[in-house]
Amino acid sequence: MGDFDSVFDVVVAGSGGGIAGAYTAAREGLSVLLVEATDRFGGTTAYSGGGGMWFPCNPALKRAGTDDTIEEALGYFHAVVGDRTPRDLQESYVRGGARFIEYLEQDPGFEFVAFPWPDYYGAVPGARNDGFRHTVPAPLPDRELGSYAGSVRGPLDTERLGMPAPDLLMGGRALVGRFLAALDKLPNATCWRNAPLTELIVDDGKVMGAVVDHSGKPVRIRSKRGVLLATGGFEQNAAMRSHYQVPGDAKDTMGAPGNTGGAHRAAMAVGADVDLMDQAWWSPGMIHPDGRAAFALWFTGGIFVNQDGHRFVNESAPYDRLGREVLAQVDSGETRLPFWMIYDNRTDGIPPVGATNVSMVDAIEYQKAGLWRTADTLAGLAAAIGVPEANLAATITRFNQQAAAGVDDDFARGNEAYDRVFTEGASPLVAIDRPPYHAAAFGISDLGTKGGLRTDDRARVLTADGATVPGLYAAGNTMAAVSGTTYPGGGNPIGASLLFSHLAALDMAAREDRR
Repeated sequence: MGDFDSVFDVVVAGSGGGIAGAYTAAREGLSVLLVEATDRFGGTTAYSGGGGMWFPCNPALKRAGTDDTIEEALGYFHAVVGDRTPRDLQESYVRGGARFIEYLEQDPGFEFVAFPWPDYYGAVPGARNDGFRHTVPAPLPDRELGSYAGSVRGPLDTERLGMPAPDLLMGGRALVGRFLAALDKLPNATCWRNAPLTELIVDDGKVMGAVVDHSGKPVRIRSKRGVLLATGGFEQNAAMRSHYQVPGDAKDTMGAPGNTGGAHRAAMAVGADVDLMDQAWWSPGMIHPDGRAAFALWFTGGIFVNQDGHRFVNESAPYDRLGREVLAQVDSGETRLPFWMIYDNRTDGIPPVGATNVSMVDAIEYQKAGLWRTADTLAGLAAAIGVPEANLAATITRFNQQAAAGVDDDFARGNEAYDRVFTEGASPLVAIDRPPYHAAAFGISDLGTKGGLRTDDRARVLTADGATVPGLYAAGNTMAAVSGTTYPGGGNPIGASLLFSHLAALDMAAREDRR
């Protein structure tokens, strides 16, 4: 096993959801080393505009007056996920979130509020269409992070467009910031940046530590209680995406730059089993002048059409369901990328997209790149985007008739609560009848891969035969998602990431030292 350069009770790799494990372990009295592969803390979590967590019946929701029950929430979650993931893993998530928020709110540095956001399968029994399973962190000034001020990743506009980072941390940045502020007050917590985990150290089948490349120098770290891997997915690794047949392109992911699958590979090298490796958290993506498709939602108008000029999907569906339908259409050959959003001049030529995640730049840049096209007539627009004129005209005529009636007989747009979130409860069927007419190019994006290490309900990593890998834990997108091939509700990815990191740390705190 050799000599070690440093010894800690716990090593945590990844500072997005993994930061909850580092905080929990330190709060429980263990010495902790948190290693982050990049120059900023927070991973993909820090990119989240809301930083939401799907935690039914937690204290913030109870303060807001929810009458939900854990049993109802669990019934909904299992009805959506089915048996694609173990029932005990699903129960651990659904039941554990409220306790986790209770744990955090014992520390005055944490503050959470209800932020109503409807469940993503509103027609499934037990769905909470009033949104009261969704919780967000309160904003936090960057200066309150102490020695970690200025160290949180994002926002995306800062990293991709060069805009200055705001002084007030919000959403996912506030969530990461609150954990960093808490860690800054715990003397038994050490955090390194520019320190990717490259290898796990094993002795007699037990994970005893890790090799970390700290600022270009390999460092051997002993972990007496265990190693938690929470380094995100592998969405930034084109070779891994190709190997596991994950649709889409690495350039179009919204995942953090350090998410290259290093922890996945290190764990598989010591016998860890994996699952869901062809899966991701999908979304439609508006294509920007840099050639990248970025996660987009909040559509207040427009329809999507394919290369034949036909509408093919409910444009207001929850983004993962919408993204999966696009991929199914692409796989069948019925739709090709890019596809087009068709809209009229109600928004003065700007696509009716309220949340592009990466802000739109000057319209001229989209026009120069051929991504936004305009014509005085539908016939002219059809020619501009290369679709059959008669088909596009018929598609718009039918859609406008349905908009007038307020009922989408083709794709049920507006039938579920989520469909109407961005139109304040009004019908999302908005006629396309005010020339000139416009088209914006869309592709497919993702919020990260969701395939990873198979775990039990305490986040302990498993082998192919179901045995645990002693001393090894996983959470976040390094862990095979508890939601399987579905996305039950907003805040599911971040919520599961934080919770299983927390449960891993509690399990390590309950163990005896392995000296």
